Amino acid sequence: MTKDINEQNNNSEALDETANEEVKNNVSEEAQTADDAAKTDTTDSEEKTEEKKEPTAEEKLAEAEATIAKLKEQALYKQAEFDNFRKRSIAEKAELILNGGQKVITDLLPIIDDLERAQSNMDKMEDVAAVKEGVTLIIDKFLKLLAKEGLKKIDAVGKDFDTDFHEAIALVPGQPEDKKNKVIDCVECGYTLNDKVIRHSKVAVAQ
Repeated sequence: MTKDINEQNNNSEALDETANEEVKNNVSEEAQTADDAAKTDTTDSEEKTEEKKEPTAEEKLAEAEATIAKLKEQALYKQAEFDNFRKRSIAEKAELILNGGQKVITDLLPIIDDLERAQSNMDKMEDVAAVKEGVTLIIDKFLKLLAKEGLKKIDAVGKDFDTDFHEAIALVPGQPEDKKNKVIDCVECGYTLNDKVIRHSKVAVAQ
């Protein structure tokens, strides 16, 4: 009887040891699996960190220097372009100042020819009326040429005195009431060029 109880106790202890061994093995396997999973997560995290890694200071400096060099090149190009434009503008302005009146002068040459012919024929001509008519024609031709270039004579006599167009060089008192503050005589004609006054008419004004 005692022998049977001892055998049962030994069998129970053997079973307990086997169960404990299996539990230890299971725990060890689970721990190993968790450790492997942790290592895998760590590796993946390191790879992602490397992918998102920011440029180094040297790389940033190199990029900044490249950008500066590009901007400097663009600035130099723009400056050279502006200098060329400025030089062209100065040259064109100088050319305009020197030869801007070339067209008008060229148009005046036939009138000068007419005046020279009239001058050479004056001594030979006895008809004063014919000389006067010839000079009048030359003057008309001259005024038409100037009118084509935008020159207009300022009307003065009989107009109200206007300081924008007239310069009073004399005041004439004792005039009728309807003529007061009006121009009664023009000593020197005024002119506008393209509607801009280039010379005021010198006039006498009634008071």
